[in-house]
Amino acid sequence: MKTCPFCQPENIISSNDLAFAIYDIYPVNQGHILLIPKRHVSDFFDTTLEERASINELLDECKVILDKTYNPDAYNVGINCGETVGQTIFHVHVHLIPRYKGDMDNPRGGVRGVTPEKQQY
Repeated sequence: MKTCPFCQPENIISSNDLAFAIYDIYPVNQGHILLIPKRHVSDFFDTTLEERASINELLDECKVILDKTYNPDAYNVGINCGETVGQTIFHVHVHLIPRYKGDMDNPRGGVRGVTPEKQQY
């Protein structure tokens, strides 16, 4: 059985009682952060309200860090829930992805890009 890479985290950026933040080792953009509950749970919909609050607290903290460090123009925040949508590590994690003007030719549609033919509307 494969070991969960999030259950023994390294290089933690920030943490609280129920969650922690690390940089994504396969970043979409410079500064891409993952926010992860400490409890091993596969799906966001199985997290507790307290875990969600802890993740949101770190989301705000990490945005401040990224604003100071990388000065992005915008952000995507996303969660993959299930293999069908591309989840590959089954320990829920929230992506905080800094975005920069020019990092895509046409970003219109934002997260709709997960289904490319639906992105432009």
